[in-house]
Amino acid sequence: MTSPTVAPPEALSTPRLWASGVATLALFIALAGDGIRHLLGLWGFVTVSILTGVACVILLVVLRPVYNRRRTPKALLAFMAFATLSVAWSAYPGASLFTLAGMLLCTIAGVFLALCFDWAQVVRVFANAIKWVLALSILFELWVSVVVRDRVLPFWVDFGDGEPPLLAYWSRNLLFEGGKIQGILGNSNLLGIIALFGILVFAVQWAAGTVRRASAIAWLAVAAAEFLLTRSSTMIIAAAIVAVVLAGALLVRNAPTPARRTPVYLGGLALFIAGVAAVSLLNQQLLALLGKSDDLTGRLDIWQTVVETASQRPWFGWGYSSPWVPWVEPFEDLVVRRGVLQLHAHNAWLDVWLQLGVVGVVLFTAVILSTLWRSWFAAVDRPRFDLRDDRQHSVLSVLPVLLLVVLLVQSLAESRILIESGWVLLVLLCLKTKQHPTIDAGAPDASTRLAEAGR
Repeated sequence: MTSPTVAPPEALSTPRLWASGVATLALFIALAGDGIRHLLGLWGFVTVSILTGVACVILLVVLRPVYNRRRTPKALLAFMAFATLSVAWSAYPGASLFTLAGMLLCTIAGVFLALCFDWAQVVRVFANAIKWVLALSILFELWVSVVVRDRVLPFWVDFGDGEPPLLAYWSRNLLFEGGKIQGILGNSNLLGIIALFGILVFAVQWAAGTVRRASAIAWLAVAAAEFLLTRSSTMIIAAAIVAVVLAGALLVRNAPTPARRTPVYLGGLALFIAGVAAVSLLNQQLLALLGKSDDLTGRLDIWQTVVETASQRPWFGWGYSSPWVPWVEPFEDLVVRRGVLQLHAHNAWLDVWLQLGVVGVVLFTAVILSTLWRSWFAAVDRPRFDLRDDRQHSVLSVLPVLLLVVLLVQSLAESRILIESGWVLLVLLCLKTKQHPTIDAGAPDASTRLAEAGR
């Protein structure tokens, strides 16, 4: 085989450095969106997001990544097309257009990452973005506890003379009190998932030997510490499920023939059934262990309200709006919890049903299942991009399925997979596993026309 032509490093330095910086910034904005809104307000966040999206488009034009049209993820296109068409019957067309613009910006970021970077580069820029969020989060909590010594509200909220609800605080000054820290995001659950992402990404980098051992250990310690300090029950469950999925993937890898893999899959199915049975029979004990109330911290009431509202328009929904726009009906007073207006259903699947009906749920399920299928077999099958069949599995190949599993567990308690970091990562994984399904350091990944990038 002839190797692809590669431009001299000096010719590539400027566009590639810009691409790496913009990719890290885009991921940071996606991960830390709540914190940026607390600091700059909604319109400040919108401005930063638009500028970053424009930068991604410019770099896509400059780098001209190779795109295989036959490997277009049709389920993703169908879901996005249906969400866009929902403006025609939306109960709030202006809000639908506003949030569709947000979906477009997140999609641009995901496409930029998927097409302009190989798998190892994606992991590196993702790791860099996570480091910024984790470092700023712990420094922010230290500043609040050491300097401010009181709870801190976001800059752009005003409760007048009234007492702000507890959920409205950016930081509750709990770092030295053993409470749940919220970091720059102002939300312990969101910080928990980023910390879990960090644990997975830093561990994979260490195992792959792509970073220094001391650096990997240090950042793993930071991620693990913040994960523990958030005490997010959803992410604790996600971490346990990720461990099971990782073990299953490694077992399947070592059972190369279908006959040997069947017992592993049957064992996984049995474990899943046992898990469902345990949750059904021991739900009270498990909730107590995780520190959750019987109503799942108010989620049951939220879900009931969403189900009742979605049932009024079951097939095509009320119209796309992720997140909910709080100044339009029915969202302006649909769910208020502890004095704070909620902007999502705390369950992505119910949210899709509410907004896009049964049809939307079917299309969204197709996106998830197709991405999960490709991610799983990228993790367990030996890489084959040439005539050799003796290549070793890449350490990086387990990461996409593990990240997707975390997103799916989170989707049962939050709707984050539909917006910002969740949607960016879903688009990235969906498109990347379709365009470049072989995850191997030695695989030719035609992410960019490097010879033309320096022109």
